[in-house]
Amino acid sequence: MTRMIRIFDTTLRDGEQSPGASMNVEEKLMIAKQLARLGVDIIEAGFAYSSPGDFEAVRRIALEVEGPVVCSLARARPEDITRASEALKGAQRVRIHTFLSTSDIHLKHQFRMTRDEAKKRAVEMVQLARTYVDDVEFSPMDASRSDPAYLCEVIEAVIAAGAGTINIPDTVGYAVPQEFGELIQRIRDRVPNSQQAVISVHCHNDLGLAVANSLAAVMAGAGQVECTINGIGERAGNTSLEEVVMGLRTRKAWYGADTKVVTEEIAKTSRLVSKITGMVIQPNKAIVGANAFAHTSGIHQDGLLKDKTTYEIMRPESVGLEQVKLVMGKLSGRHAFRQRLEDLGYKLSEEEINHAFERFKRLADQKKEIYEEDLEVIVSEEIAKMSERVVLKSFHVESGTNKVPKATVELEIDGKLVSHSGTGDGPVDAVYRTIAAMTQTTSKLLMFGVNAITGGTDAQGEVSVRLEEDGRTVSGHGADTDIITAAARAYLNALNKLAYFAAKQAEGIQKVSLI
Repeated sequence: MTRMIRIFDTTLRDGEQSPGASMNVEEKLMIAKQLARLGVDIIEAGFAYSSPGDFEAVRRIALEVEGPVVCSLARARPEDITRASEALKGAQRVRIHTFLSTSDIHLKHQFRMTRDEAKKRAVEMVQLARTYVDDVEFSPMDASRSDPAYLCEVIEAVIAAGAGTINIPDTVGYAVPQEFGELIQRIRDRVPNSQQAVISVHCHNDLGLAVANSLAAVMAGAGQVECTINGIGERAGNTSLEEVVMGLRTRKAWYGADTKVVTEEIAKTSRLVSKITGMVIQPNKAIVGANAFAHTSGIHQDGLLKDKTTYEIMRPESVGLEQVKLVMGKLSGRHAFRQRLEDLGYKLSEEEINHAFERFKRLADQKKEIYEEDLEVIVSEEIAKMSERVVLKSFHVESGTNKVPKATVELEIDGKLVSHSGTGDGPVDAVYRTIAAMTQTTSKLLMFGVNAITGGTDAQGEVSVRLEEDGRTVSGHGADTDIITAAARAYLNALNKLAYFAAKQAEGIQKVSLI
């Protein structure tokens, strides 16, 4: 019989630990609602204790997102667990996920604890979490480098204390598939009460083996996989949700397992996360990359024309990569606009509808044909819009082959109109240098990328940037049929994020690196 594997999505928690991937509350909420449409079982919404922003994100997602269990991470400390319970209070389906390392490397050098102290703390914190919620998950951090006998001892104790899910993290991406599968099997065989809990896995991709390790764990009996959209995450990232899900779906007979994920929502979810985080998907990325279903070989093309199954083990439609559909035009009215957004799964407030519709009408004057991807960009930018300290009012650029590019920019900074002119190596550089002088930013531009949202010379261009200032890295994005306008929006979006997160950090506690 086919086992159903739980999908635990940690895009909003571990995925956010990618450099530059910090998200505001509205962006997190938007992704969480799409994850619910995707059909994941659990959403790890954040680490409630780490900052007021994370607390608010966990709370709003718990109260506003229907379907998945909503989870908050908490270190094995009373204050963390209490704060997590406060963020989840009042919601129907919630989980507290607490963790403590079991590897001697971590216990000696990081936690300064003995094995007995760590085991005692783990049991006490699981018991505390159970006083707040019925659903508790425990992770023995760095499990793949822990002594197997001690690891099993701790797992048995925390299950007895009330943990319903035991997550086995390959925290530093050290494991290899056969070894990791054997570890999961050993836990199932040697922990007497292992059948009372779901065994989960959380793999990192430092050696490029996160998906392979996770699938090996499923073969060995794991019932939950922790993963992220597009495999984003700290260092080399996490297990890629789309790869695990489609691996199980495509080879269901081999694994004897599947998930409840609505795979047709994969491409849309991937695009949304890429846009919000500013992390561009590599063309050869499995499942969601631009080349994932592209065939250039003459032999392959010949086979495909005769029968799709000759060279396609999955259909593009199965992950939501159907042919782009024309959906709207400049004669479309507000009611049709609202209805189309609802058909795409977006429920906007009246104010958001008004702003999005204005943006749509402007775009319709620039483009003859509006596609679903265009609407997704408009809606995501409106919903995710934060309080803006700096607003672009207008700009003018002079440039040519024998002319030094010059930009004149008008901004509204803290409610005051400011105008300034400057030069640069190119039109975009001139705009950026002028904005930098006007805002007096000390940030450094780490990345600048351009991507066409749809085909055609009138396509919207989407610009992604990454800025670093005072040790914090953020991404910014903007879209427009004019690439310089898109670039200006992306740069200002990143500058506003830096201001937003600086204010939030001043209010709370700086995030820590976790499992």
